Amino acid sequence: MINRRNLLKSLALAPLAGVAMNAEAKPDQKRESNFKFSLNTSTIRGQKLSLSEMINVTARAGYDGIELWIMEIDAYLASGKSLQALKKELDDAGIEAVNAIGFATWMAQDAEKSKKGFAQIEKEMNQLAAIGCKRIAAPAIGAEAPVDLFEAGEKYAQLLELGRKTGCMPQLEFWGAFPPFYQLGQALAVAAMANDADARLLPDIYHLFRGGSGFDGLKLLSGNAVEVFHMNDFPGTLARTEQEDKHRVYPGDGVGPLVEVAQTLKNMGGTKILSLELFNPSLYAMDADVVAQTGLEKMKQFF
Repeated sequence: MINRRNLLKSLALAPLAGVAMNAEAKPDQKRESNFKFSLNTSTIRGQKLSLSEMINVTARAGYDGIELWIMEIDAYLASGKSLQALKKELDDAGIEAVNAIGFATWMAQDAEKSKKGFAQIEKEMNQLAAIGCKRIAAPAIGAEAPVDLFEAGEKYAQLLELGRKTGCMPQLEFWGAFPPFYQLGQALAVAAMANDADARLLPDIYHLFRGGSGFDGLKLLSGNAVEVFHMNDFPGTLARTEQEDKHRVYPGDGVGPLVEVAQTLKNMGGTKILSLELFNPSLYAMDADVVAQTGLEKMKQFF
């Protein structure tokens, strides 16, 4: 028979035991990010392949997706092929078009230039949606320093509305060597000014370094704030301000804090598409399949 005193003691301790169990469970409940791997076609651009060939290279290497450039889609359409044909090629290869790189002047301070930029990116969003691509990079092309971050935030909010209308969402991008919009802090401010739950940033290892942002600022971002992240590395043989896109190297082949960045991305939560974006002439002299396969292996060593 249960002793009354022991029973009361057990009931009193039960809530404390529950708290202890919950406290122990919390670390296990922390949700890490899920990762997919993509190849930005800039990485194998120098091999002068057709878009169809680049899709096949990406598929053979084992990537989940491909990151296209609008100019490549334009060339594909100019050759007489259709968006429907491009979607079929992607589907047949088992590759998703995860994002696209365009250069619309939506953030320009000049009203006419900005208007044309919005018209251009809306057209591109519709084309991308037709091939199943749900994202487009939105850099600050056409902007001049100093950028009014409040005004840029209003324009980005308009861009997000266009994204919902078309089904292709703009990913706010900053470039480390572009004086008007080169810092993670600027991108954070513009995204916040937009005051929109669909706002997303598109960071890049090289641009975080080149613009002097550093990498600790990434820790301020939640998992939903970043869907695509450009992967690369930078050498330690040149001063930061002397480095150019052509100096980018494979992840792990430079001096960037890739282990730290990987852990930051893992801690964010959410799904991340890691896209290898290089412009290195030495890689353009190599076989495209080798470049793509090596790049995937280099990224996976950190994830």
